[in-house]
Amino acid sequence: MIKNFVEELEWRGMIHDTMPGAEEHLIEAMRSAYIGFDPTADSLHIGNLVPIMLLAHFQRCGHKPFALVGGATGMIGDPSGKSSERNLLDEKTLRHNQEAIKKQLAHFLDFESDVPNAAVLVNNYDWMKEFSFLEFIRDVGKHITVNYMMAKDSVKNRISSESTDGMSFTEFTYQLVQGYDFLHLYKENECTIQMGGSDQWGNITTGTELIRRIAQGKGFAITCPLITKSDGSKFGKSEGGNVWLDGNRTSPYKFYQYWLNSSDEDAKKYIKIFTFLDKDEINTIVEAHQEAPHQRLLQKRLAQEITTMVHSKPDFENAEKASNILFSKSFKTDIKTLDEKTFLDVFEGVPQAQISKDELSDIDMIGALAAKTNFLASNSEARRALKENAVAVNKEKVKEDYQLSVDDLINDKYIILNKGKKNTYIIKVL
Repeated sequence: MIKNFVEELEWRGMIHDTMPGAEEHLIEAMRSAYIGFDPTADSLHIGNLVPIMLLAHFQRCGHKPFALVGGATGMIGDPSGKSSERNLLDEKTLRHNQEAIKKQLAHFLDFESDVPNAAVLVNNYDWMKEFSFLEFIRDVGKHITVNYMMAKDSVKNRISSESTDGMSFTEFTYQLVQGYDFLHLYKENECTIQMGGSDQWGNITTGTELIRRIAQGKGFAITCPLITKSDGSKFGKSEGGNVWLDGNRTSPYKFYQYWLNSSDEDAKKYIKIFTFLDKDEINTIVEAHQEAPHQRLLQKRLAQEITTMVHSKPDFENAEKASNILFSKSFKTDIKTLDEKTFLDVFEGVPQAQISKDELSDIDMIGALAAKTNFLASNSEARRALKENAVAVNKEKVKEDYQLSVDDLINDKYIILNKGKKNTYIIKVL
């Protein structure tokens, strides 16, 4: 059964522009649409989640999604929204990246079943590699004028007086190559729609123009808004850079934390865009959140849905447990259930000092806080903190006579010290 795709996107705030007639075209029958993904890394990041969700909703509405990995365009570099040219990759690296990207897309799209609208992964390198330069400028280039190409924002912005680098001929031709992808998929796969971010409108409409001029056909463009954060900072970036979908690049714990730390305003927007929850369920969560905002129900549900989808349910549960662990009543037991990587994520940036296992049995609490570790400025400061009952080992208060031992070790090598509520230190025992 075909559901109204445009209507679904509209209430979720995922429509920026649609070409006239696109909604009617989609209601008539099962259609095919594609979105291009940049294969310059072996992982997508959360900036790619909006186009992924577009394709996923497209498939759920009864249509057939094509995910295009830009092997050929990845060798050129898309100038849209960029101020400089990027590095170009060899074919072997691009193929490796393509396989990694397909695995990530499979969390959202059904590639494997035998339903008519099963998703398909294509790589434009497969049809561009045989194209000679002379054939391309003869068969494709002659149909689009330089005036038409120069009018695109992606070109105008790069060759404006403010841009110092200018624009290479390679990048200038990018919109022709992307436009040809649309024409190729239209002719070979009856793909009538291209979707992407609002900054892609110019490239997409070059494709619809080629379909009109060369194939005497009709192609459609649908774009979504570029996601922004309410505080003006860039969506998809953390202090460590991109937030990746690959758990080895961005751990499930850090991934979960990114969403958990969303502002109320952003979380209300994100839960519509980045989950498959329906309108009624989202409205119920928003209402419950507004009654008790301090409980952060909206952020918790958003983080749960998206971490489970991108990683897995056990990864979400582990990340949630790690997030709650600092406030856990059974901290000493719970902390020992975390793997080392998650433990280090939780305590990232906390001052560390190293001692040997031999030293552990000889060190007293004064030494653990000051002389051996330099966590506190002096032995007298350490002694004062202990007298004030302000020191804890693995969250349990201790006195000056407490003796550290191997029983205190977490993951066989870490001990957590606290002075008061705000000062945390890690002793690493080697």
